[in-house]
Amino acid sequence: MANIAAQRIKREFKEVIKSEEVAKCAIRVELVNDSFTELKGEIAGPPDTPYEGGNFVLEIKVPETYPFNPPKVRFITKIWHPNISSVTGAICLDILKDQWAAAMTLRTVLLSLQALLSAAEPDDPQDAVVARQFKENPDMFRQTARHWTSVYAGGPAKMPELTDKIRRLTDMGIEEHNARVALSSFNWDLERATEQLFS
Repeated sequence: MANIAAQRIKREFKEVIKSEEVAKCAIRVELVNDSFTELKGEIAGPPDTPYEGGNFVLEIKVPETYPFNPPKVRFITKIWHPNISSVTGAICLDILKDQWAAAMTLRTVLLSLQALLSAAEPDDPQDAVVARQFKENPDMFRQTARHWTSVYAGGPAKMPELTDKIRRLTDMGIEEHNARVALSSFNWDLERATEQLFS
């Protein structure tokens, strides 16, 4: 790894570790294999959002050209959010693309992602299905996002009525995650989800 990038990441790494947000358990970052090119980030779901109580893990890859180019970041924890792919964890956020500035840091990135969980941008979606639900059926979106947070990010909400629909599909031989995706995509309409899965 280029020297500038390594030194910069070491400094930022310390900055995150000493930051107030870490003290409040809102963000964390750790090394993967003692190399400063690959990091694991964690952000807590913000209060008063469907992600509250969840802990979301991120993969952060730092390019040799850092800080002149942004780190490549994706969600490892599955999440239901208009700007994050429910399939790959890819993120649509301007500072991770063309709005990146060399003055930005890992802390900026983690806090921006946390802010994105509080304020989705459905008009610039990464996941069109989620964005459509967010705009057309906000209550269903919140319920679905809360359910995903509970299942994948250790969030508090247990939703027996949704879990029951998933169980009905797994009893038909559908893998649990695929059942959840189909139901989430069709506003938990069991009939439509079943049609899609068996078509």
